[in-house]
Amino acid sequence: MHAPRRFRRGPLVMTSLAAVVLAASTGLTAAASTGLTHAARPRQADPLQQEVDAIHDTGAVGVSAEVTSPDADGTARAGTAEAGTERPMPRDGRFRIGSATKTFTATVVLQLVEEGRMSLEDTVERWLPGVVEGKGNDGRKISVRQLLQHTSGIPDIKADIPALNSAKGYRAERFRTYAPGELVAMAMRHGRTFPPGKGWSYSNTNYILAAMIIEKAAGGSWADEVKDRIIRPLGMEHTSAPDTFPFIRGPHARGYAAFGTGTGTRTGIDVTTLDPSMAVGSGSIISTTHDLNRFYAALLGGRLLDPARLDEMTTTMTAPELGVAYGLGIAEIELPCGGSYFGHVGELLGYRMWSGVTRDGSRSAVVYATGDGGKDTGKAMSALVGQELCRTR
Repeated sequence: MHAPRRFRRGPLVMTSLAAVVLAASTGLTAAASTGLTHAARPRQADPLQQEVDAIHDTGAVGVSAEVTSPDADGTARAGTAEAGTERPMPRDGRFRIGSATKTFTATVVLQLVEEGRMSLEDTVERWLPGVVEGKGNDGRKISVRQLLQHTSGIPDIKADIPALNSAKGYRAERFRTYAPGELVAMAMRHGRTFPPGKGWSYSNTNYILAAMIIEKAAGGSWADEVKDRIIRPLGMEHTSAPDTFPFIRGPHARGYAAFGTGTGTRTGIDVTTLDPSMAVGSGSIISTTHDLNRFYAALLGGRLLDPARLDEMTTTMTAPELGVAYGLGIAEIELPCGGSYFGHVGELLGYRMWSGVTRDGSRSAVVYATGDGGKDTGKAMSALVGQELCRTR
């Protein structure tokens, strides 16, 4: 494993919120060793609680949100931590962040580029010879940049994993461990979505491959690189990058999924227990709203990447499937008050989240909900992030 990367400790730039804001993560103020603290004064009013209640009203079992900025902090919860009980949502509870994991993976890749260990223009074949081939898939023609940008044309693996697609599959395979190469081989049974660089399509397989490349380029596992380069330096004490461990340690709410049976917004089976190996690099991280705010604030504040690499990450293109613009492991989303913010949505069996942060990292918001929710749950989560990042003091 590599020696821990030297962590930038420059202060976050605190500019006016009237500039540009973003809608899906929480931000923290700068401080000494970790660079972030949670000591801002409480807000005088509590519109955040109303926004959280609105999400709960769409059908979520439980909801929790945190907003941080230089001048005010806010947290709010609604619903219960376990269906059929009165147990409240835990304060700073842990949850599966799903696809927000991709921002972590892209950050590590860009750090390796900065260190001269690899290039975004390297082909997949350069690092993983013979892994991407067949059915029109050709690793010789796909770059690392295209993996991170979802322009590779490589098919998504999600539909091939039984635990993610039915109650029967979940019960049979919730403890199954997948090797990354096994997952990619499953994806290679499908034809490419389009020629590399000729379209945009969201694919978790892209980030499984990115995790495999990280291991080759850095000499440590994806999980160890994320821990050494991001989690430990930022003091994210309640965040983990589990390999195969199927349980969530520490305080957490239960997750529920109905697997599209349409039996109701607050029904479904308990899916909290899950071997996350099928989502290595793409969706397996467990964190909290507080830690995610810390991460996104540090990232956009320039503490994890140099300016050139951060500029590459935040240079976006249209992502029609998502209705946003997408860079390298991060999305650019319009604000209701004008301008845009950066962040990522995430979902992994029973947990869904939305994170956002302003361009300078000075203000961020994160919200997560348990259960499938209803047709308006995602819209309400997006609205919370946008409203909180637009809010002036």
